[in-house]
Amino acid sequence: MLDIAIRSLKAQVEELKSKAEETKKMLETPDFKEMAESELLAINTQIQELESTIYEMETGTPSNKDKAGAAKGLTGDCIVEIRAGTGGDEAGLFAGSLFVMYSRFAEMRKWKVHLISKNEGGIGNIKEIVFEIKGRSMPSPYEMLEYESGTHRVQRVPVTESGGRIHTSTATVAVLPIVEEKELTIRTEDLQVDTFRAGGAGGQHVNKTESAIRITHLPTGVVVQCQDERSQHKNKERAMSTLRSKLFEIMQRQQKSDLAEIRADQVGTGDRSEKIRTYNFPQDRITDHRIKKSWFGINKTLMGEILDMVNDTRIAMKENPDLVNAVGDDD
Repeated sequence: MLDIAIRSLKAQVEELKSKAEETKKMLETPDFKEMAESELLAINTQIQELESTIYEMETGTPSNKDKAGAAKGLTGDCIVEIRAGTGGDEAGLFAGSLFVMYSRFAEMRKWKVHLISKNEGGIGNIKEIVFEIKGRSMPSPYEMLEYESGTHRVQRVPVTESGGRIHTSTATVAVLPIVEEKELTIRTEDLQVDTFRAGGAGGQHVNKTESAIRITHLPTGVVVQCQDERSQHKNKERAMSTLRSKLFEIMQRQQKSDLAEIRADQVGTGDRSEKIRTYNFPQDRITDHRIKKSWFGINKTLMGEILDMVNDTRIAMKENPDLVNAVGDDD
């Protein structure tokens, strides 16, 4: 009976994919472009939900909140940090592309994305960005994205490259679970809280009000900040949520003593040799070096169509946990 149900769902997916291809043709007609974009979003959302259901049925993924990790004090939501690695401005542009990729994927799944902090190096050039992803679904945001942590490498010809040479740059991704407040008690006396004026967009408000919050956890040296909210209180709430996530990681790795070591354990230094995944534009190919698998269609991938890649990675990682610490040694 289970096989019949899975085949039925897969048939529905194929029908929706055909419908999506027909809808894409409407994008070329200005009068129907807006309607087509809306319909495509709805179709892609249906496809992703069905494919997630198929994945759960085929792999036996738990389908209730307790088994998903809530009993361990996790909400199922996550905090994602993306940082530019080696490669200068090109690395910053790639970091920005990864942010778009994950945020669009979240939107397709009807998850909510909330920016915590962003440090820009220029238009579209991101040095560091931290954001929350929250959503009620199975698998949860954290379950879906936990294996995205690591060094991501891009190979492409930058728009500023007149000689047509391929450049290699990197960005690191860290995915942290959001921890329930009752699960982790943080003593007030262990915190140093500083306020400062937020930078970036926001008009006169960010220049006149010290609403941004920076919190230092003195025993570990972990530093977090939030500057996106106009309210100092809300910024502090989000900063504390980020701090709990990072301290929870420390609890899970008792031998680690500070954030730098946690990030090194999770994402490495950002060096090109530590890559977990390569986005090769000349070949239009994405390769995950841990599971030795490739996918094609980089542009659609960077626009958020990553469900197949995410699910393939999750399945391989759960079948062979030793792959989590693997990095690439080939191109």
